[in-house]
Amino acid sequence: MDYKFIPSVCSYCGTGCGVLFQVMDGKLMGTMPLKTHPVNEGKLCIKGWNLHEHVNSGNRLKHPLVRMNGHFRPATWEKAIEFASNRLKEIIGKYGPDSVGVLVSAKITNEENYLAQKFARACIGTNNVDHCARL
Repeated sequence: MDYKFIPSVCSYCGTGCGVLFQVMDGKLMGTMPLKTHPVNEGKLCIKGWNLHEHVNSGNRLKHPLVRMNGHFRPATWEKAIEFASNRLKEIIGKYGPDSVGVLVSAKITNEENYLAQKFARACIGTNNVDHCARL
């Protein structure tokens, strides 16, 4: 039996709490707070305590899906991105850039949120950007 603790950062929100993953024989078994982490100092919210359940969930998507003929079909990342890009161009061409909105998340970093709004404004051409923390 191979049992170890692996330090990481919680992925539930943008706070960046330190966690210790309990891993047995290569499988994530539990999550504990990292007491020496400067952000959370050994504390975790209920979501952080149950992070391992999210990672191991059978409902978690492990590859992109593209809707074809009303059904979701597995696709490669390249095909999924190409499909999304083409569909976005089609919508902007038909209805204009303000027909598109971008909703960003507290689960990503400030830098990633900045890039998302920059993409919305510079690439798509819309100011329709919002953040889930404001909702």
